Amino acid sequence: MTLSHEDIARPHGRDLTDGELVAVATQFAAQPELWAEHVCHDPDRRTYAQLLRDRHLDVWVLCWSRDHDTGFHDHDLSAGAVAVVAGSVREDRLALGRPVEEPLSRIASAGTAFSFTASDIHRVLHAGEGPAVTIHAYSPPLVRMGSYTVEPNGRLLRHTVSYEDELRQLEPAEVTRYGSARWQTTAAAPS
Repeated sequence: MTLSHEDIARPHGRDLTDGELVAVATQFAAQPELWAEHVCHDPDRRTYAQLLRDRHLDVWVLCWSRDHDTGFHDHDLSAGAVAVVAGSVREDRLALGRPVEEPLSRIASAGTAFSFTASDIHRVLHAGEGPAVTIHAYSPPLVRMGSYTVEPNGRLLRHTVSYEDELRQLEPAEVTRYGSARWQTTAAAPS
């Protein structure tokens, strides 16, 4: 019997909850015939393919190798879940009061899954020795994301990125291209 994404149990006609997103990502992960043809590891960049997109759900397969890093980002209006099929990835979350170099971190290995809300600012990095493969489910479907940079003075800047663009750490020249207004104070006019 040939499976299709229609065989994945999920609610229809509404956005999915965190638990439902984990269930969808985990079901896709358990059905390699739905994604295995898209697995291709490139040492220079993550590779990815969209597996499903409708009004309420977006599912992708991503392939990771050493040093691959999304950089800190959010998913705008979309919540999400990640199921790890092979290898390991690390999720770091920004937290107030902690240095950027010391985020809240967790390792997810093959057979595990995690979720995040639309408002979470996190990054995902390859972890471990061998390549990794992950399945990502988003609801509502991704439209845009925010990619973050932290200036030396600690100021956090958000840059809008299309869902079709590869997330990665932005280089300083790219930050300048996106624009970075300087934080200045001016004296108030006398009243």
